[in-house]
Amino acid sequence: MFFPEGQIRVHVYGRPVDLRNSFDGLYALTRHALGQDPLSGQLFAFFNRRATQVKVLYWDRPGLCVWAKRLEAGRFVSDWSKVSTRETDWTGLKLLLEGIEPKRFKKRYQHPKNGKKRT
Repeated sequence: MFFPEGQIRVHVYGRPVDLRNSFDGLYALTRHALGQDPLSGQLFAFFNRRATQVKVLYWDRPGLCVWAKRLEAGRFVSDWSKVSTRETDWTGLKLLLEGIEPKRFKKRYQHPKNGKKRT
């Protein structure tokens, strides 16, 4: 998947979603909850309640695609009360997926030092 970074728009859904949903469920959320056209070529990002998983729905010329990521440690969203449905760009999505929140200066996960396991 290659996107021209300056042109792609990403819609981040600001409420937790049951990520057992796949193509049809995410399509319906995009159409009804976001009020957007899933076939527009834009990306639509959905997070689970614990904010440890994300699914991105997008239209590729021959059909719909779903891309998923699950974290082994940390969370994508630190506080759901501060999250709202919003539109961002490709760079904003990449930052979010890497755990960087522009208004915060704290990383979501830090690698344990000296071999100690962090919980």
